[in-house]
Amino acid sequence: MNIKAFFILFLINLSIILQAQKQEFQAPDYTLIKKNTEDKTSEFYYPRLLKRLKVNDTVLTNDQYRHLYYGFTFQKSYKPYKINKNSDELKKFYLGEGITEKDFPKGIKLFEEELEENPFNLRAMNYLAYLYHLNKDEKTAKKISVNFHGLLDAILSSGDGIKCETGFHVIAIPDEYVLLNMFQMETHSQSYSGKCDYLEFEKNKYKVPGLYFDVSIFYGKF
Repeated sequence: MNIKAFFILFLINLSIILQAQKQEFQAPDYTLIKKNTEDKTSEFYYPRLLKRLKVNDTVLTNDQYRHLYYGFTFQKSYKPYKINKNSDELKKFYLGEGITEKDFPKGIKLFEEELEENPFNLRAMNYLAYLYHLNKDEKTAKKISVNFHGLLDAILSSGDGIKCETGFHVIAIPDEYVLLNMFQMETHSQSYSGKCDYLEFEKNKYKVPGLYFDVSIFYGKF
């Protein structure tokens, strides 16, 4: 069985999104997000917000998803380059190597453990939703998928990706590729300049030549 992440609620063309949000995106205000997530009286107080995500609360707002995703960078557990101890086993599921129905419960357990350690591993979240779907637990699959798309929308609302100054803000390199995979786009090359990663596409393959991702938060520059 070749397992692929296809659990997309809506088939959306990225160029349509970029066109529609030109005047709507807003780069995250990291200073304000830090203040809000530390304020116990705020709806964005991080421990409460994270607890809602972990129990698959599906009524979170875009602002709450933005505080969850970008607010994670101020938590002690945030390590953008950390490699999970179960990465080899997870890779087998990502690639679908010899995976059968009897492996679904094991996979669910592995991905849940990964998300307990890193609740914003978007690739793992997407695959966990898919595994629940394959395991015929549609209710849980849908809840996880709703939150996956909520976090993806948080990234999409942070910029338009057209230039570095308006790049999509991400808190981990794999998130760049998760976004592209969701829209079935492939990169031709990758480079880094200033505070952005630039993923270039094959010439004339898409309506945009490439996308910029702001990674300045990796280095505490915001």
